[in-house]
Parts: sequence; C-alpha cells; structure tokens
Amino acid sequence: MAVQPIRLFNDPVLRTVAEPVTAFDRELRGLVKSLQATMRAGAGRAGLAAPQIGVPLKVLVYELDGKSGHLINPRLELSERRIVADEACLSAPGAWWPLERSYMVTARGRDMFGKPVTVRALGMLARVLQHEADHLDGILFVDHLPEDERERFLASIG
Repeated sequence: MAVQPIRLFNDPVLRTVAEPVTAFDRELRGLVKSLQATMRAGAGRAGLAAPQIGVPLKVLVYELDGKSGHLINPRLELSERRIVADEACLSAPGAWWPLERSYMVTARGRDMFGKPVTVRALGMLARVLQHEADHLDGILFVDHLPEDERERFLASIG
C-alpha cells in the first residue's frame, strides 16, 4: 500500500469529527494497510489515525513494543490512574510536550473484517491509543494542555 502524506497541525480535517465505519470492505482494508505503511515509514511512529491522512473515518493503527494492530470505531475505557509523560504528534513534527493521560486503557472496536477486538494497554501504548482516538474526535493533544502551556506549544510550532 502507498505511503500517504500526513496532514499538518493547521489542516481543518484534523478538527473534524470522523464518521463511524459502516462498510467492512476492500476499501476499508486498503485504508488500514495505507495507514500501517504510512505509520511505519518514519522512525519513532507509534500510531496514526485516518484523519491524519485526510480520511475522516474512525480508523486508527498502532505499533509499539512488539504490539501492533488497528481499531475501527474504537471506544475507550480509561483508568483513574494518571501519569504525565512527553507526547508528540506526527501532525506537529518535532514538538514534544508533557501531558497527563490515563495510565491504563481498555479499547474496544472492530477489526478490518468487522470482528470485535479488545485491546488492554498500559503506559505508552495506552497513551498512543488515547492520542489516536482523540484524533477521531477532532481533538489534538494540545487541547489537553492548560492555556499558558497551549500558547507556548503553538508558539513553538510556528
């Protein structure tokens, strides 16, 4: 599958709430494969959401510490335990920022064939799933920052 260009921070598609997937067909499988190829095309990439390549559908892929997969129409259950760690976004290259997220996540959705999938994740993988699921709702990680930190972040990316 072809590697796709990643939409940058100011692209309006990143602020659009993605549509749920209703057809589990060849086109969807091609989208998942393109997302995986695009994610794997650069060093340090751990996740990617369909809106980041301009496709407003609820699809995400992930790959971290030997765990890889995809989720269609994901729903996340977040733990109460929270942790702060540096976070980055492929749509804002080079910018890392400390952000508080849930330490553990249970994500439920479907695979590209429509079969139910449950992913339980801790630490960085939990962070990746939260970050990518946010993209599906038109939320960027900067939206979670306090206003003064958000202003500093926005100034840092020009």
